[in-house]
Amino acid sequence: MGTRIDFNCDLGEGCGDDAAILPHVTSASIACGGHAGDDASMRETLRLCRAHGVAAGAHPSYEDREHFGRRALDVPPGDVARMVRGQVRRLRVIAQEEGVPLAHVKPHGALYNVAADDRAVADAIAATVADIDPTLVLYALSGSALAEAGIAQGLRVAHEVFAERGYDARGRLRPRGTPGAVIDALDDSIAQVRRLALHGEVLADDGRVVRLRADTLCLHGDRADAVQFARAVREALEADGIAVRAFGATA
Repeated sequence: MGTRIDFNCDLGEGCGDDAAILPHVTSASIACGGHAGDDASMRETLRLCRAHGVAAGAHPSYEDREHFGRRALDVPPGDVARMVRGQVRRLRVIAQEEGVPLAHVKPHGALYNVAADDRAVADAIAATVADIDPTLVLYALSGSALAEAGIAQGLRVAHEVFAERGYDARGRLRPRGTPGAVIDALDDSIAQVRRLALHGEVLADDGRVVRLRADTLCLHGDRADAVQFARAVREALEADGIAVRAFGATA
């Protein structure tokens, strides 16, 4: 921490300029049919990842395209496992056809946030990832139940922090739609990024300083100014002497 970080973005969701974002990031989590994406978009995003040398991962979610996977559903852990398995395998098949190795799995939206605190859901996700391929990295909210579940399954876990999302005093993301949940100003986002990358901490909504492990930094690719944010965040990290590399990269 403080010398190296992965910079990831959620892509293939049909609502951003993926081709313009990818040159600035090191990992991409690709929508694989649950909240967004289809075979064509997965293939296109994988090809862009290959062209730019960006590590590719799966971004499974609740099967809820109407709400973009951002509504928590009352789904038992067994059904969560089924959804994750189906979506990850769907992307994996296309990735194999394209000659792109799948590097990680990162749940999307409400599923990600539920798994941060619900250990049964977290265990279902982690066990499914381990069953598909135990070499896959699990991206999980820093300090969450999902991170603990991944470690318990023997997976490599990348503790994730966010460039443009607000935090509460527990180190959880503030719910979308509440004040301060999304950081709109670029300068405020850069300040948070630097604090996370250099010091492993974030300022919560109540003014407390929360310690967080920062292995990978996420930017949401569906925001209208994602390209500007991606470029500025990458430049800020490198200006501070931080090596921006895909998680697990040896160089």
